Amino acid sequence: MADILPATNETTQPGPTSTAIPAADLAAAAAPKHSKEQIVTPFDVSGGVDETGKAVVIDYDKLIDTFGSRRIDAALLERFEKVTGHKPHRMLRRGLVFSHRDVGLLLDKYEKGIPFFLYTGRGPSSDSMHVGHTVPFEFTRYLQEAFNVPLVIMLTDDEKFFHSAKLTLEDCHRFALQNAADIIAIGFDPNKTFMFIDTDFVDGGSGVAFNYNVRVMGKRTTINQIKGTFGFGDSNNIAEFGFPAMQSAAAFATSYPFIFGEDKKRVAKIPCLIPCAIDQDPYFRQCRDNAEKMKYVKPAIIHSVFLPSLRGAETKMSASDTDSSIYLSDTDKQIKRKIGVCFSGGQETREMHRELGGRTDIDIPYQYLRFFLEDDTELERIRVAYEKGEMETSEIKAICTKELTVYVSAFRDRRKAVTEETVKHFLTPRHLDYTGNPFPAIQNSKQTEIETLEKRLAELRATQ
Repeated sequence: MADILPATNETTQPGPTSTAIPAADLAAAAAPKHSKEQIVTPFDVSGGVDETGKAVVIDYDKLIDTFGSRRIDAALLERFEKVTGHKPHRMLRRGLVFSHRDVGLLLDKYEKGIPFFLYTGRGPSSDSMHVGHTVPFEFTRYLQEAFNVPLVIMLTDDEKFFHSAKLTLEDCHRFALQNAADIIAIGFDPNKTFMFIDTDFVDGGSGVAFNYNVRVMGKRTTINQIKGTFGFGDSNNIAEFGFPAMQSAAAFATSYPFIFGEDKKRVAKIPCLIPCAIDQDPYFRQCRDNAEKMKYVKPAIIHSVFLPSLRGAETKMSASDTDSSIYLSDTDKQIKRKIGVCFSGGQETREMHRELGGRTDIDIPYQYLRFFLEDDTELERIRVAYEKGEMETSEIKAICTKELTVYVSAFRDRRKAVTEETVKHFLTPRHLDYTGNPFPAIQNSKQTEIETLEKRLAELRATQ
């Protein structure tokens, strides 16, 4: 991936030059530089550092090689459209949802009439989500609508408590309730969506089957597996070691008998598709390693990239750094201010920008437009104009500000309509009303069989 070159937040004219070089700068230039590998784990995400000491953006091709997943190619996109009858989501079209495990196999089963369910989640660490958190949820909503399948959403208040030195369990539970309302406002179908907070559901009467799977998964998982997968050491608490079994149990249909029924042998064959950001993959690698030992279907996984921090494309948004993120609770004024000072891929002066053009690969406003601007033609127009230097930094920031303001404003309106009763409904264990697998090829096949039989019967009658 390209190195991140110095870029300012606004285009400026060059000032007077000085021939004197500060001693501190000379020392810094002479100091040896050390490269650093990128870090992508469920707990830390940052790009690497090259030999010159410059930060570099996250290399997703390298993650595919490291994690052993597969890139989503044009053939798989065509299958999505063929099977669902829906145009691929913009995140699929633009490579923002880019990697998968066994999605092709899942589509094979779906084409044969085998249903599946969706499972995704959120670790609540603040009382408001930011727009980066909406990325996998927006895509999950598309999947729910396109395939017409049930969805389970897990809110891991316990996990956040286990990994935080500051947050109390009460804090995390309060955040989970607030985040539940945020997630509902993204637009999920209440008749097809069950959401649960770990500390409420797992300890309640409806969590008996879930707890059974947690225990069996826990027995199948060794300490060495967890250490190797997550990099845990002797200083990690025992709750952290145990939690992956809980997150894995959520991927099995038998954990939800109130949705799928009590016939465990039948329900165990129902596959699961997990849409998530790529940093969550380690949880489900170890889940897949043990699923077949438990006589369950390995969950399929589909990965999204990170929405980068406002500070630069080498890391993702962080809920703990308010100036690195656009929150769903931000006002129009706050959004304008944050976009106005975010990292830019423009050149240092207007003259240089017109000559050399901007760098869209590291320009935060352009990257955000890739996520939130629906019109492919308009996005391409912006890319070409900015890279040619025909569009200035201030212009692309204005376009980005407008798109995000519209997005967040619409969300705020939907969020106001989410009441305590609405949240309670989503959090209540219950049967979900979905049509199963409406795949037309199966229906057409059955209809053809019926027509063939009727034709043969008519021929037999004619010969009698």
